[in-house]
Amino acid sequence: MLNKYKELNFFIKARYGILGLLLLSMATTCTKNTLVRNPYISDVAVNYQLNLNLPQYDNLRFIGGSAYVYQAGLKGVLLFNLNGRNFLAWEATCPNHTPRSCSLLQINGVLAQCSCEDYQYSLANGQLLNGGENASTSYPMINYQVEVFDSFLTISN
Repeated sequence: MLNKYKELNFFIKARYGILGLLLLSMATTCTKNTLVRNPYISDVAVNYQLNLNLPQYDNLRFIGGSAYVYQAGLKGVLLFNLNGRNFLAWEATCPNHTPRSCSLLQINGVLAQCSCEDYQYSLANGQLLNGGENASTSYPMINYQVEVFDSFLTISN
């Protein structure tokens, strides 16, 4: 009987030991990722729906096509047809300086270009392509969610 008590006591201690090691490993391996917010562009509520059958959105019917929508976002939204089924929506304000008159991004093929510093961004991934020495501290374009239903796109955040 004493032998069974020792075995039971051993298993209880072993279980607490394993639990302690598990908690210790979780505590030392978990790091807190900090979310870096863009200091230049404030959050604006976006909820806009558009009909792809309208003539002003003809370019969006083709892969690589893009369009500017001024009715949504801070300075508008840039839309991009990624692969015929998936669409991307980007804030039309240059994300790497405070908004001013020249910071409205212009569509140039599959790129968006800021006329302030001639920054160029990819419409396919939102990344700054020509940041130079500022590339390590630059911000990508701000992305909005796009839902597709038949010929309608809903842009929101």
